[in-house]
Amino acid sequence: MIVRLHCCAVSGIEAQGVQTEVHVIKGTKFYLVGLPDSAMKEASFRVFSAMINSGFRYPGKRITINMSPADIPKEGSAYDLPMALGIMACTEQCASDYFQDFLIMGELSLDGQLQPVNGALSMALYAKRTGLRGMILPKSNAEEAALVEGLEIYGLSSLTEVVDFLDGKSQLMPEPFSWKDRAVQLADHSDFLDVKGQESVKRALEVAAAGGHNILMIGPPGSGKTMLARRMPSILPPLQFEEAIETTRIHSVAFRSNRVHGLVRSRPFRSPHHSISDVALVGGGSKPQPGEISLAHNGILFLDELPEFKRTVLEVLRQPMEEHFVTIARAKSVVDYPARFMLVAAMNPCPCGYFNHPEKECQCAPGNVSRYLQRISGPLLDRIDLHIEVTPVEREALHQRPTGEPSQTIRERVERARVKQHDRLAPFSGKYTNSSMGRKEIEHFCVLDETGKNLLSKAMERLQLSARAYDRILKVARTIADLEDSESIQTSHIAEAIQYRSLDRSHWNV
Repeated sequence: MIVRLHCCAVSGIEAQGVQTEVHVIKGTKFYLVGLPDSAMKEASFRVFSAMINSGFRYPGKRITINMSPADIPKEGSAYDLPMALGIMACTEQCASDYFQDFLIMGELSLDGQLQPVNGALSMALYAKRTGLRGMILPKSNAEEAALVEGLEIYGLSSLTEVVDFLDGKSQLMPEPFSWKDRAVQLADHSDFLDVKGQESVKRALEVAAAGGHNILMIGPPGSGKTMLARRMPSILPPLQFEEAIETTRIHSVAFRSNRVHGLVRSRPFRSPHHSISDVALVGGGSKPQPGEISLAHNGILFLDELPEFKRTVLEVLRQPMEEHFVTIARAKSVVDYPARFMLVAAMNPCPCGYFNHPEKECQCAPGNVSRYLQRISGPLLDRIDLHIEVTPVEREALHQRPTGEPSQTIRERVERARVKQHDRLAPFSGKYTNSSMGRKEIEHFCVLDETGKNLLSKAMERLQLSARAYDRILKVARTIADLEDSESIQTSHIAEAIQYRSLDRSHWNV
């Protein structure tokens, strides 16, 4: 007798179908074929102990398990449950009537308890795409899988519970569809109302948030760069359902969704230390995993002390910043991970930190400032839309109560601007914000009058800007116009966008 069960393998954030085929005949050995990895090869020990400790009989026969198709590598321990059920069905200890209706995945402990698996949301999407009735999986993954509407999701705690359900001994209700609250969550983030002074910087951050633009803050120590960056999530619009699903899939594959109760409901804010490796940032490893840039998808990647990052680490950002995904190629597989993030970076202007300081004198030797700035390559700076100088707050302002706007007020303007961009870019697939516009969209939506063209031409000539910087100025100007509810880009919008290219100005060319 041969028993077949539906499973799947997750590659990147996509799942592809796998069948677990179990054959039990006279003999004594256990054979597992179909390109299993080391964790899968150890499944025989887990399955044996789980069945015995759950009160079932492990057959003293020859057991052959084939993971089909055999040319797809299978990784991890998520196939323990279908293997055990297949063995039990072959030995008439479990009914197999529902095997063709459900996708079954789960890791077994030695006592028969079910442990969570990676990529449950991707698996659920595959199950719906292939027309299966539902999924049987560990209870801790049920809420995540239930984000896919139209599937019966049964989250169970042990092998015994699964067998009782398949035999009809227990009647269970499927996990309800669990997307309820779309409201932005600000509990983990401070408010812009707490910031004293820095009105020009807060304006630049608002523009960056409204258009999804990358931004670099440069200023002396203690001027508030990190404090301002960490308040950025409080002015970003809430995740839409499609964005939340996509973000959760990435965190699920990286096995991080259990920390946020299944669904990622707020925009990610990732802040890796400057000692991070290029593989940890962009993703990879012998078994490819998403890196920080993918975990920041639909959110913010904050790089503090930017020049302290290794040059090779920073350079791997260039392609993902343009293409919004990263491709990781290995000898046995090629996987793509989404990486549509806002880069928010902060840096000191020189090694001592006080170059261009209004009061303190820079102590750096001649040429040190230039060498310090050159740690950030020109191509990377070109991909950052806004460069903003952050000056220290005056001492008198520190003693006064904050008088700025709360994050909620700023966020409302950002949301209105984002709605305009979403409606404008709806016909263009994969375009959601002004920062994602390509040359075709720029020519269509960023039309300038003669005065604006002349101003931008003079800025290009004086600052010696590249064609990429030209496009980014236009996209930032389009965002400023959206914030001001203007259908056309005015000269004042162009002028403000040019002002956000601080590092292109002459006093930084030292």
